[in-house]
Amino acid sequence: MRQRSTQRDTIERDGNVMLHYYSAEAIRAAEAPLLASLPTGALMRRAAFGLATVIGRELVARTGGVAGRRVCAVVGSGDNGGDALWAGTFLRRRGASVSAILLAGDRTHPRALAAFRRAGGRVVETLPPDLDLVIDGVVGIGGSGPLRPPAAAVFGAVDEAGIPVVAVDVPSGIDVHTGAAEGPHVRATVTVTFGGLKPVHALADCGRVDLIDIGLDLEPGDLRGFDAAEVAARWPRPGPADDKYTQGVAGILAGSATYPGAAVLCVGAAVATTSGMVRYAGSAAAHVLSSWPEVIATERPETAGRVQAWVVGPGLGTDDTAAETLEFALRTDLPVLVDADGLTLLAARPELVRGRSAPTVLTPHAGEFARLASGPPGADRVAAARRLAEDLGATVLLKGHVTVIAEPGGPVYLNPAGESWSATAGSGDVLSGMIGALLASGLPAVEAAAAAAFVHSRAANLSAADPGPHSTQTSASRILQHIRTAVARL
Repeated sequence: MRQRSTQRDTIERDGNVMLHYYSAEAIRAAEAPLLASLPTGALMRRAAFGLATVIGRELVARTGGVAGRRVCAVVGSGDNGGDALWAGTFLRRRGASVSAILLAGDRTHPRALAAFRRAGGRVVETLPPDLDLVIDGVVGIGGSGPLRPPAAAVFGAVDEAGIPVVAVDVPSGIDVHTGAAEGPHVRATVTVTFGGLKPVHALADCGRVDLIDIGLDLEPGDLRGFDAAEVAARWPRPGPADDKYTQGVAGILAGSATYPGAAVLCVGAAVATTSGMVRYAGSAAAHVLSSWPEVIATERPETAGRVQAWVVGPGLGTDDTAAETLEFALRTDLPVLVDADGLTLLAARPELVRGRSAPTVLTPHAGEFARLASGPPGADRVAAARRLAEDLGATVLLKGHVTVIAEPGGPVYLNPAGESWSATAGSGDVLSGMIGALLASGLPAVEAAAAAAFVHSRAANLSAADPGPHSTQTSASRILQHIRTAVARL
């Protein structure tokens, strides 16, 4: 947990620290000096040994051993195919029965293929029976587009048979930069990547991702992600001299006669996130107080009292009163989060947010994004969020299975939810209240959004798993109830 008014910036990737995602170009640039200094093929063998080690662990976990287990590598023409063949060679030395389907024929990596044959690996035309595991070595970080028909046919059979797949660097057929899959692609159980994580590892379903250190010297990039330790370091914790005001007072402008529940959820999430104070202004005051008696409630924002940040929009409606409420918040010099109906109103009056000196956070789903940006985010959600952030001068949290958080001229944070339990009505109202409370505590806008998104997805998963033994459907109210548990487990 963080004491107020302290900062901690961690840039290393070493267990419980900030994650960084690197472009294919950055990885290649970092590989170049190693390739120039090492003997020919040494870097590939280093990567392949790590790959084989992960595959060996997977075989042991699934089947109890490596010797005698049946593995097939599906091999393309590039270095990923070479990695797969060298990994097969190392597995042969441990007693596994390893075969390879060569999709590229005579364009297969020659040194790796020769080593594979010398080790007793077999080249086959079709998938052998009774396989324990398949290695996807079709294309790597330089590939693009869906699987071609021969590879698609092979992996269609793999899927039908339910054989686990370990992908080399990236599941073939998925775009390494956007995570988009626009046709046949590999569905990986595990993805083993080398040197540094790539955007695809957060943006797409890659199964479990294992990162192998091959000695690359990589500078921190501008595509990042928090893990539990980074969130815990930033989450508000009262210091010895703090009182309810110095910890941050969040103001909530939400709810209406039609949607009073949005106010209850948003306010409740702010209460669960902060140890300070939450104020509410709106027509749902009676509903809010019946659920959260610790809240200070009034009907008009002008009479709400002092706050350090505003949340405006959830369930607010889009009538003239709602528009006046949005304008009230955005004309202050305080941090403001705009969500839901507030975003609908803002799409018609973007000048309200452009040029604000105080931080603004916008939290659209894809439909709200389309109204704000005059078009959907498309396949490259990172680029889309960056463009909208630059255009409006605001931090943009683009909701989805992977949440993308962009700020003007700054880094982009990715938050993979892991599962879809948070995709339920009212869940966004909960997230808005959490971010608003973190803004009021003094966190920078992009960090408040990223930290709240992380805890929100954890709370959703915890709520689905409670009481167990298996996860089941959850709701926004239950997500709210698990915020404190999620924070305590950081």
